[in-house]
Amino acid sequence: MQITGAKALVTGANRGLGKAFVEALVARGAHTVYATGRRPELIDTPGVIPLHLDITDAASIDAAASRVGELDILINNAGISTHSPLLGDNLDNVRREFDTHFWGTLNVTRAFAPRLAGGAILNVISALSWYVYGPGSNGYAAAKAAEWSLTNGVRIELAGQQTQVTALALAIADTDMMAAYDIPKLPPADIVAMALDGLEAGKLEVIGDPVTANVKAALAGDPATFYADVQAALFGQTA
Repeated sequence: MQITGAKALVTGANRGLGKAFVEALVARGAHTVYATGRRPELIDTPGVIPLHLDITDAASIDAAASRVGELDILINNAGISTHSPLLGDNLDNVRREFDTHFWGTLNVTRAFAPRLAGGAILNVISALSWYVYGPGSNGYAAAKAAEWSLTNGVRIELAGQQTQVTALALAIADTDMMAAYDIPKLPPADIVAMALDGLEAGKLEVIGDPVTANVKAALAGDPATFYADVQAALFGQTA
């Protein structure tokens, strides 16, 4: 998939990874870049077309699809984190996670898929698609696991029209979502460069950082060992 001359759309483009994506697409010579968000007035990247898109609202998706027309690259980046456990007093925030990461991603993909023949989709998933580290990550992790499965399923369903479907998996980027964590973080521009390089190379999965690589490698082992290590790191105790 060549970015130069392409027509691209990025969800959640007003900050963080989304903003880095639209900046990189412009720098790489994309012909048209739609930078979308619930508040497009906050999008200030030069050379892009701001566009309202709330991925949890069907009417908003339909309006954006009507406005955009043909498309070469769709980047499903929009996301939230509500820090919700699965067994808490209220499931509303868990539903918000799924409405955004699963249903939102799926509905945007369904709206644009027919016009992406020969093009590409990049979905931003997470290391938390494959593990959890504590109760406050559980709602997000469950929704991201569903988005990972969605990505693999859509790839199969769109193979007949030669649409490339790539997953970007990462753990720790220097974005608002990770602002409360006092740990080393990768600059969004570095992760986005890696993701777009992978997209242009035809890769189906891009691993964004060493943490994610280690998590994925651990999936081949005994989950009892893996989660004992996680529990010890978090709570200073073994299972």
